[in-house]
Formats: sequence, C-alpha cells, structure tokens
Amino acid sequence: MSFKRIEVTGFKSFADSLSIDFDSGITAIVGPNGCGKSNIADAIRWVLGEQSPKLLRGSNMQDVIFKGAEGRKGLSYCEVALVFDNTDRMFNLDYDEVVISRKLFRSGDREYALNRSPCLLKDITNILHDCGIGRDGYSIIGQGKVEQIVSSKPEDRREIFEEAAGIAKFKERKLEAERKLERTRENMTRLQDIYGEVERQLAPMKKQAETAKTFLGLRDELKIY
Repeated sequence: MSFKRIEVTGFKSFADSLSIDFDSGITAIVGPNGCGKSNIADAIRWVLGEQSPKLLRGSNMQDVIFKGAEGRKGLSYCEVALVFDNTDRMFNLDYDEVVISRKLFRSGDREYALNRSPCLLKDITNILHDCGIGRDGYSIIGQGKVEQIVSSKPEDRREIFEEAAGIAKFKERKLEAERKLERTRENMTRLQDIYGEVERQLAPMKKQAETAKTFLGLRDELKIY
C-alpha cells in the first residue's frame, strides 16, 4: 500500500480544486510562510477522521471551509480525498485503488465515502486500523511532535512506540468490547428490575384471577337457577 494522491476542494486556503501526486521515495512540499503547507497535513488528518477543530487550528469545524478572500467568495462546502495504491491488498478490500474522502457543508452536514460510495466514519476507521494508519497514530507527525518524542518519559515513549507499531486497532477493539459488556450489564440490570416488578405484581394478580374465576362460576350457577 502506498499513498498516491490527495485531492482537495475548498479546504481552508485551497479555494480551487487541487491535486498533489506522491510518487515513490520522498515528496516535499515547500513554500513561504502562509502559503498553505500545513493545510495539506491538516487535510490528511481531517480525512482520517479528526474531530477536534483545535487540532486543525480552528475554533469550529466549519473553519476548514474556504471563507473567502479578496475577489473570491467563500464556499459552501469542502471536500478532501486520499487515494491509495492497494495492489498489495494492505487494505482488506478487493480494489487496486482505495479512495477515502470526507465532505463538510457549511450547514454542518457531512459525508464520508469509501471508493466514492457513502459510508460511516466507523467504516473508514476500521479499515485504517487494519493497516496501522489513523489520526491518533504516528503516520502523521506534526510540528513539535519529534521533540515531544525525544524528551518524553520512558513509559510515555513506550506508548508512542506501541502506537507506531500499529496496536491502535487492538485498543479500539478492546474499548468497543468493554463498551458492549457495559451495555450488556446495564440491560441485565434493567431486566432484573423488570423481573422483580413482575414478580411483585404476580401475587395480587393471581388473587384477582381466582376471584374472577369464582365470580364466573357463581354467575353461571345463577343462570342455571
């Protein structure tokens, strides 16, 4: 699996559609301050599922949509797509090319897509975890992250290496299993409460049923006489 291309429309400073190819080896994006280099990294992190506007250097998620500039009106949406070469089947999908995309409208509506077909964020997160990529892993190392890794405590550094080794998917599966167990416990508690309430109601209802049966029997006898 290799990262082939990023396609950007209306994301932050990129009002016009932009496509950047990533060939084999190292690809460097250079330019003066303020030209939008960091916005490329933000766009990649955003597609991978980042939900924190702060980590995307904004106050709310709509800040990632092009707001407008001199002579240019703001846009109503933004969209970013990451294109991967999947000929080695790193992604567990039967496609030679995998496209992951995310779209956000100024109204707040959002769309996720896998190979241009609508899907859930969870679907994207699951396939990313299977190949060790994700917004929480170390496939993206931002400014200051290297210094943080070098100066961190041994136990923190161990956690960093574990994340880089791709165990995020197992942690996520563990958390999901724990959440399911907790929901099951809550359901069992509710069932026990319901069972206890039914048991409390059963005795008086049984007595009422016997009274009703006696009444019906006496009524039938009255009809006979």
